[in-house]
Amino acid sequence: MKFPRKFSLLEIAKLLEVEYVGSENFPILGCNEIHVVEEGDIVFVDHPKYYDKALKSKASVVLINKKVECPAGKALLISKDPFTDFNKLTTHFNPFKQSNLLISESAKIGKNCIIQPNVFIGNNVSIGENCVIHPNVTIYDDCKIGNNVTIHAGTILGADAFYYKKRDTGYDKLLSGGGIIIKDNVDIGALCTIDRGVSGNTTINKGTKIDNQVQIGHDTIIGKNCLIASQTGIAGCVVVEDNVTIWGQVGTNSGITIGEKAVILGQTGVTKSVKGGHTYFGTPVEESRKKLKEMAEIKQLLKNKKK
Repeated sequence: MKFPRKFSLLEIAKLLEVEYVGSENFPILGCNEIHVVEEGDIVFVDHPKYYDKALKSKASVVLINKKVECPAGKALLISKDPFTDFNKLTTHFNPFKQSNLLISESAKIGKNCIIQPNVFIGNNVSIGENCVIHPNVTIYDDCKIGNNVTIHAGTILGADAFYYKKRDTGYDKLLSGGGIIIKDNVDIGALCTIDRGVSGNTTINKGTKIDNQVQIGHDTIIGKNCLIASQTGIAGCVVVEDNVTIWGQVGTNSGITIGEKAVILGQTGVTKSVKGGHTYFGTPVEESRKKLKEMAEIKQLLKNKKK
């Protein structure tokens, strides 16, 4: 999430009411979660296990809950609760905006689009040309949709990320300030749900086709010309490279990569990253021929044992 202008370290420290380490004029351009952080951004970290990753990331400023040595070329914001302070940044720079219209006045819709009844289109949504949006589709704020896109009935684009921190009192929610980008020539089936990014964008690239009842988590990137069959659940921060085929009822762990031209057979649990150009099956996931051979060997062992 980029800020509307360049802010100084001192300005952000005052906004959050925290200490800082570094020049008070140190420039800050935005804030992002660790998976999508860029130079000029703030990233937050609140567990020693991830200190090193955050401090060595592309982030220019680390919002952290302990005074540590500041890496060269970076700055620190010292917070008692970085998770809550990161939420303060989201609330300040991208607050929730109520819409009282089915189609927001700030939405932009291109030529030759068909918008069927009962479609909701939120603030700052842009839709390209020659799109068809079927009844009861909900498009939350800040979604960007390309040309020649079809979205079938009941689909929801832009719900919040499923991202919580467990406290003694329950679960605290990490607020979502990102968006969704749908590129050209994408088809999305009925009753799909695609969550917005926490601070970046969930992206569906050109030519990808998504079946009914598919869930795609926050900040996930789906490549070009992918096929994703019904009842698949893709977790947050996943990268699905180009020309991947995912068959029905597949589930994935978060933060993994599925390589280019991979094929994931139905009911597979993708528990780790997998290389492209191969077919995979089973839970935990393995190359399909290896997995099927193992299953056949186990079956034979059990058969021999009965004898």
